[in-house]
Amino acid sequence: MESLDYSLVDWSRAQFALTAMYHWIFVPLTLGLGVIVSIMETIYYKTGNEEWKKITKFWMTLFGVNFAIGVATGIIMEFQFGTNWSNYSWFVGDIFGAPLAIEGVMAFFMESTFIAVMFFGWNKVGKGFHLASTWLTVIGATISALWILVANAWMQFPVGMTFNPDTVRNEMTDFWAVLFSPVAMNKFSHTVTSSWILGAAFVVGVSSWYLLKKREVSLAKKSIKIAAIFGFVGSILAAYTGDGSAYEVAQHQPMKLAAMESMFTGQKNAPLVIFGVLNPQKKAYDDGVEPYLYKVEVPSVLSYLANKDFNSFVPGINDLMMGGFPTKDTYGKEIMALSVKEKMASGKIAVQALSDYKKAKAEKNDSLAAVSKSLMEDNYANFGYGFIKDEKQVMPNVPMTCYSFHAMVVVGIFFIFFFLYLILASSKGWIENQKWILRLGILGTVMAYVGSQAGWIVAEVGRQPWVIQDIMPSYAAVSSIEVGAVQTTFFLFAILFTVLLVAEVGIMIRQIKKGAEH
Repeated sequence: MESLDYSLVDWSRAQFALTAMYHWIFVPLTLGLGVIVSIMETIYYKTGNEEWKKITKFWMTLFGVNFAIGVATGIIMEFQFGTNWSNYSWFVGDIFGAPLAIEGVMAFFMESTFIAVMFFGWNKVGKGFHLASTWLTVIGATISALWILVANAWMQFPVGMTFNPDTVRNEMTDFWAVLFSPVAMNKFSHTVTSSWILGAAFVVGVSSWYLLKKREVSLAKKSIKIAAIFGFVGSILAAYTGDGSAYEVAQHQPMKLAAMESMFTGQKNAPLVIFGVLNPQKKAYDDGVEPYLYKVEVPSVLSYLANKDFNSFVPGINDLMMGGFPTKDTYGKEIMALSVKEKMASGKIAVQALSDYKKAKAEKNDSLAAVSKSLMEDNYANFGYGFIKDEKQVMPNVPMTCYSFHAMVVVGIFFIFFFLYLILASSKGWIENQKWILRLGILGTVMAYVGSQAGWIVAEVGRQPWVIQDIMPSYAAVSSIEVGAVQTTFFLFAILFTVLLVAEVGIMIRQIKKGAEH
């Protein structure tokens, strides 16, 4: 660790962030648009109306373009665990690899099997079988997301495992605890429902463009009606699951929650900031500078989100750094929170005890090995802190996390009211004559992508410096490779992904301009 080049960590993180953010441009549209296409085909199946078949095939074409490029970026992202994060892969491969393997064997197999029927089976199989294939393709994509999100959630809240000092690896002991972790379930449900919002916003945006151009009027009006209802349901569910996610973050990643609100001083009846401008002079948790230049807040709401109790205490960044406030251990017992420095000392004990254990085993000193193992287990909860060199390293990027969180919330609230208005406007026949709502519909597509990306920035930047919460920091997980190699591949990937994105947008624009086939 002493000789580690931290620029290697920065470039490795940047490369993975680049890949993940490009990948996440495609995935939510796949998850959201796929369900809308399935609903449209279901209407065609029930009514026999050929117009619904035409509408379904139009949106299915856009779905297919997006689906293919999403798969390509996802494969590259998974390879990076072996190339750039080999220490991480070694340390937790028995756990992290399991859901990714299941995703490849089960979900991807389902997608690849039925997507061929979905696109090429219109005149070759019956209507019922084709409809089933469409739904199974979308369900397969959603299951694929489940397993990937289970893996990610485990990094944020490691459960169902034990550390084996003989292999120096974490090993799975309870598969079902990993799968049904409350963090995993909330992350999956929130991610999928937010993807429904994006899919609905995309359909509304394209349909709004058609109505402004007075083209494909029937397709556009029918599509907006379906997308608005679906998007409204997705918005309400995303708000509900977001509340659950906030609770889980408060329980297991309190530093992330404090960064989301840029809250440095904890308090009871903690308010939720609705709007605020951060103070750029705020550089450290202990510098005495106020974190906000201006803010509007609602009293006690953050306390409720964090603990389901309006009067509860929510620790701020200062409290988490300094410790000394009442909290609970993993067994629900009341304890006083340790400071970061105390956790660092505990982590160093765990790291040294592991080294002593390995040495004692090599010397066949079983009694010393047993003592060292016990000492390591007693301090393992803080194992990752043993690699922290400066206590301030445990603070994430507060401005990025805070602004991203509030951008996500604003976008989510906007879509609840936007889709609700579209439902009303569709039922009253107002859509065609309200150019302002159509222009807002096109802008809404961009807003949906901003909100989607902001959500992942909160999730990933907010947990830094941890690759595995409290167990492994990012600079202990990185591969021992040349910085130049990572820099080179970063720019190669940036060019490749940009070309893919431009290609996808170009193909979609041509298809949209072409319109539905008559």
